[in-house]
Amino acid sequence: MNLENLRDALSDVDRQIIDLIAERQRIVGDIGQSKLARGTATRDFAREKDVIDRGRAQAAAIGIDPDLTENILAALIRSSLASQERERVIAEGKGNGKRVLVIGGAGKMGGWFVDFFASQGFETTIADAGAEDAPGVFRNWTDAGVDYDVIVVATPLAVSGRILAQLAVLKPSGLVFDIGSLKTPLIDGLRELQQAGCKVTSLHPMFGPDTRLLSGRHLVVCDAGCAEATAEAKALFSATMVEQLDMGLDDHDRLIAYVLGLSHALNIAFFTALAESGEAAPKLARMSSTTFDSQLLVSGDVAHDNPHLYFEIQHLNRFGLGPLDALVDAAGRIRELVASGDEQGFVDLMQRGREYLALRS
Repeated sequence: MNLENLRDALSDVDRQIIDLIAERQRIVGDIGQSKLARGTATRDFAREKDVIDRGRAQAAAIGIDPDLTENILAALIRSSLASQERERVIAEGKGNGKRVLVIGGAGKMGGWFVDFFASQGFETTIADAGAEDAPGVFRNWTDAGVDYDVIVVATPLAVSGRILAQLAVLKPSGLVFDIGSLKTPLIDGLRELQQAGCKVTSLHPMFGPDTRLLSGRHLVVCDAGCAEATAEAKALFSATMVEQLDMGLDDHDRLIAYVLGLSHALNIAFFTALAESGEAAPKLARMSSTTFDSQLLVSGDVAHDNPHLYFEIQHLNRFGLGPLDALVDAAGRIRELVASGDEQGFVDLMQRGREYLALRS
């Protein structure tokens, strides 16, 4: 066979693979309907492990890379779970024609909530200064009114605090929650809503707007003094596989200073050092290592995200400077150990880190 014949044969195999994936997805759909009818959980970790273990064994037996096989099967499982989760959310939809207002619904995370509520059968209204004119869309949230079953505040943090305070004056009867990455700038507004007798709680989705599958993702739920509102907000996600974490408002910002503030700062420092090194990116890419490539991938995501949001997360958190000071101190100690040739001190530093990370696993 010549090269052209070989390529045609390869294309035919590719078509067969795609046909088999389609058939697999159809079977997965039937499995999802069966789980839904029987009230069975969407995710079965033992079954997933069995699928991957059998795939790796089969691959090894016929001379295929088991890691490649596992990666393919894992991607198919994730896709299947996303489809089953989406179908369960639709089937168990809490909407039934109820009305929801998403203030900031034209933004990335606001848009995620618009889609999420629409999938559950809610009549969804968007209020966003940057939204295009369309039915059910308002440029000013006050023009939309407050007569809704749910009001979501998905605007920048400084704006969200003002909106929550204004809502407290208007006293909406439905559930109100924000999705802020920080709670410090919002506490006053949340408390004013609670004192006004409103059903208010506070959420923080620990995932991005491109998330399709909530399994393995976390949703932080901060009670703002109204247990009924917190329970109602949690129920909205009961059909998903998201892990809901209860947390106090103060604890949230103290921990988020490390989870987001420290990790963001580390990556910003990494790509800033590279950008100011004078070394051309193509040259570094040619001699990169596994660790460098992994760090570069994460830093690239950070560099392309919203810098205004990242600044808010750093600047508006009253706990924010502690982790930054710790980062500066850690970098200084590493530099001192290297400059002084203190190998044992360097080893000890890494050992303490290894012990800490072992506790996490």
